Amino acid sequence: MAIVRSKICGITSVEDALVAAEAGADAIGLVFYAKSPRAVSIQQARAIIAALPPFVTTVGLFVNASRCELNETLDAVSLDMLQFHGDETPADCEGFHRPWYKALRVRAGDDIRGQTARYAGASAVLLDTFVSGIPGGTGVVFDWSLIPADLPKPLILAGGLTPQNVQQAIAQVRPFAVDVSGGVELRKGVKNAESVREFVRRVRAAM
Repeated sequence: MAIVRSKICGITSVEDALVAAEAGADAIGLVFYAKSPRAVSIQQARAIIAALPPFVTTVGLFVNASRCELNETLDAVSLDMLQFHGDETPADCEGFHRPWYKALRVRAGDDIRGQTARYAGASAVLLDTFVSGIPGGTGVVFDWSLIPADLPKPLILAGGLTPQNVQQAIAQVRPFAVDVSGGVELRKGVKNAESVREFVRRVRAAM
């Protein structure tokens, strides 16, 4: 089976970023969405990125941000990749000179294959749980059987993942990567170091 990558999202401190990196996470997520309890400021993001060792991908998460806001953030913060987690159109995601992927919130009856195909310029698609009024970080698992086997993009699986269910998720879905936030927290925005280590360990053991 191919190697499955792991991303620890909602990092808000240098300490948590280093725990994720030392655990072997492939990427960390920084949330640039003011309404999120896991949001970071420009200053926080810069400090976190400066502390990271090489080869850890930094992903900026945005929710319906204006092009002006996005460009201001990218001018100030050295992000490797962008995650669009709102209602962005394909055109909204293009033109920032970074690889990017689109989050889709899954519910029964969705044409996931068709939605994925719309975002032709994306490096991947992230599938998360649909909860009305909450863009992400819900801590709720969706029905993995809804995921088509032949998606036209690499799949990043999110939505309610924990150290306890991630191996089952990988066995059933066979994603390119898994993305966790609330499932490894002490409280919103603060990671549990042991949970982070266990999550990454179990992802690697599932290979």
